[in-house]
Amino acid sequence: MNGPGSWDGRSAEEVLYEARKALYVMVGFIAVIWALQVVNWATDYRLSTHFGIVPRNVGHLGDIISSPFLHYSWQHIESNSGPLFVFGFLAAYRGVRKFLMVTLIITFSSGLMVWFAQGNSNTVGASGLVYGYFAYVVVKGLFDRHLVDVLIGCVMALSYAYLLTAALPGVPHVSWLGHLGGAIGGVLAGWLLRERGASSAAEPVSGPGREPLGDSGLSNTKILPAPAKDGGRKTAKGGSLPGNPRSDLLKELDDLGL
Repeated sequence: MNGPGSWDGRSAEEVLYEARKALYVMVGFIAVIWALQVVNWATDYRLSTHFGIVPRNVGHLGDIISSPFLHYSWQHIESNSGPLFVFGFLAAYRGVRKFLMVTLIITFSSGLMVWFAQGNSNTVGASGLVYGYFAYVVVKGLFDRHLVDVLIGCVMALSYAYLLTAALPGVPHVSWLGHLGGAIGGVLAGWLLRERGASSAAEPVSGPGREPLGDSGLSNTKILPAPAKDGGRKTAKGGSLPGNPRSDLLKELDDLGL
């Protein structure tokens, strides 16, 4: 059970610290893609032409990494920036390190889907990440069994339900395969990076001559004297029972190792 001021096992200070880092990461991400857009626009979108995904072209396979940072118009980047910031922040506020892994999984799943299955076109844009973060936020609460994240995912799914319409085939100038690949990557990341439950505690050991461990651990452990050997004749090496009339004989036998 979580204590007062905790948030699914973490303190409020830890949550705020991670949320602050997530905010910085997403502000930096948005700043980078907008700076690249300025350069792209100034060079007549040559960056998009040279570093976009060209399906089944081995020379452009590495552009799976660069394509999410590039766009083909100001309208294109404007439509992606808002959802990218919101869902990226919600995907990152529980841990920036895990968020980086989520981003890599989504980037490869979306990019490879486009590279293998898209028609003859040059594809760029962060919308694959948007759909990946969207799917990740929706399912992560279910996989991690965090009620707060489930509620957040439901609210976001309702608030951005219009995004689903752009993921359908037939929308002009939109790579619905990239969106589908991103969503698949988001679900996959939620499953692979889900929080594992704590392993069950070991059962206390019981047996002759010892007592089971209590809830407080070793502090309740008692060491009981070992039972006498050989019919109660010996208590320790070289020793004998006090008051035994044959103690001298037993001592001599012990000295001989018998």
